[in-house]
Amino acid sequence: MRAQDSATLRSAIADRPATARTTAPATAEATAAPRTAPGTGGSAGTAQAALGVLCFSFSFPATAWALTGFGPWTATGLRGVLAGVLAALCLAAARVPLPERRHWPGLLVVSAGCVLGFPLLTTLALRTSSTAHSAVVIGVLPLATAAVAALRAGRSGARPSRLFWGAALAGAVAVLGFTLVQSHGRPGLADLYLFAALLVCAAGYAEGGRISRELPGWQVIGWAVVAALPVTVLTTALALPAEPVEFGGKALAGLAYTAVVSQFGGFVVWYRGMAAIGVPRASQLQLAQPLLTLTWSVLLLGEVLPAAAPVTAVVVLLCIALTQRARV
Repeated sequence: MRAQDSATLRSAIADRPATARTTAPATAEATAAPRTAPGTGGSAGTAQAALGVLCFSFSFPATAWALTGFGPWTATGLRGVLAGVLAALCLAAARVPLPERRHWPGLLVVSAGCVLGFPLLTTLALRTSSTAHSAVVIGVLPLATAAVAALRAGRSGARPSRLFWGAALAGAVAVLGFTLVQSHGRPGLADLYLFAALLVCAAGYAEGGRISRELPGWQVIGWAVVAALPVTVLTTALALPAEPVEFGGKALAGLAYTAVVSQFGGFVVWYRGMAAIGVPRASQLQLAQPLLTLTWSVLLLGEVLPAAAPVTAVVVLLCIALTQRARV
């Protein structure tokens, strides 16, 4: 019995390293796993992304209101400063640690695209372009976001189906056709601003949606606006003395909305939705954003609804339905 017990003890000791070797990789893999697998969020993720779209649909009318009292550079700078201060307070109150080094390149892309580039370029465009026209031009953003996300994922990521790309392209073509009709086939400087804005914003959306699989969405946009504070503070300091300022009710309301909702709150639910259902599918919900903004431009700003808008609306809504049913 002693010999048998000794043999059993030696066997157990010999087996310990093997057990450790087999469990360690599994533990490391679990630690590195994303917080949310894309495409598994279901209706909750879709609802969050849709709420983000609704929040963003008021951004252009709110920006137009802000421009009634602030210059474009001042409005952009103050928007970023207010959002940055709010985000810093939220991060400090929650005692959120600094993101890991591997997250910072993506966060800086979000900061450059969504916090600095898009707000400034669209604000400059709205000086000479109507809210309705600008909103429809930005309607190409969903296709650009899906394309950037696919390129970013490369061969290792899931590839959307042909039905998805066909529906997304059809929606983009409808939006572009609407734009050309409204501009009589001659895109102006405002259109160039808007197309540049949608490119940098698409990169920020795609990168933010990717990082939101590992970090909570509110932390992604929170760190992005905090990282942009040096630039937004400097912009505000230089622009305030150089541009006229009138503290009217609409101007202050528009500035408050763009800072609190457009630049921070809307992104919280938007990135959570993107992390839950995937960047390509979530991005196509934004095809509805121009149509919502058209409605707000008529109701809030008194702009005239273009005759082609209802037809474009039907086409875009059909495209949204197809992209949500297609395999991603």
